[in-house]
Amino acid sequence: MNVRRGVAYGLLVVLSIAVLVPFAWMVSSSLKLDNEVFSVPVRWIPAEFHWDNFTKIWARIPLLTYLRNSVFLSLSITALQVLTGSFAAYGFAKVRFPGRDALFLAYIATIAVPWQAYMVPQYIIMQKAGLVNTHLSLILLQAFSAFGVFLMRQYYLTIPDELSEAARLDGLSEYGIWARIILPLSKPALASLALLTFVNTWNDYMGPFIYLTDNKLWTIQLGLRSFVGLYDAEFAMIMTGSVLSVLPILVIFLLGQKYFVRGIATSGLK
Repeated sequence: MNVRRGVAYGLLVVLSIAVLVPFAWMVSSSLKLDNEVFSVPVRWIPAEFHWDNFTKIWARIPLLTYLRNSVFLSLSITALQVLTGSFAAYGFAKVRFPGRDALFLAYIATIAVPWQAYMVPQYIIMQKAGLVNTHLSLILLQAFSAFGVFLMRQYYLTIPDELSEAARLDGLSEYGIWARIILPLSKPALASLALLTFVNTWNDYMGPFIYLTDNKLWTIQLGLRSFVGLYDAEFAMIMTGSVLSVLPILVIFLLGQKYFVRGIATSGLK
């Protein structure tokens, strides 16, 4: 038993190191000059630390504007997905109506449809509505998530139906049951959905690339593209910007790690 546990821990250590290697290379590259980033053999510790990269980048591009746009989009989309996902999941989990399971299955099946299949129709709709080159286009397109509904429904199924039935007998409406009973009991799942949505929106590149053309509306992921030229790229600046863009995600994950792990474990996603 001890040998098996030791092998398992050893394997986890190896996998952890393999996952952390790209991040270590990113941080190391952010402290180098461009001609040192892809040096052979790889120099993990720079011969000279160029900390000024983290000050130069603010003057090279409007990084504060990009970060502000990323925060706005991530918070707006996360709030909407948590609201719509939890509300729809309550209907699929706790409200009985004809065709409920079939409708839920059809809705969840949309997860299997690749985004490239409906990318063009979505763009045409936003263009006809005059919302191209606005943040509102991205917010409306991502305000609903089939995965979010699935995640929340799986968690709601673990909440005893007797609580909802007792609340109905006491005269609470369905909205009241959702807001006053179900939501307070669903903090781990809500935190998991919020964290996953925030990270996905923050790291999104294709969405802003397709819909945002004004430089003042760009997100941090799109802004880093400014360092990629026609024939070359400033890799040191790209890595510096990547480090800065990862920091908010790291802080949010560390703060919500307890709820995130509990929500995933209790929602049936394994």
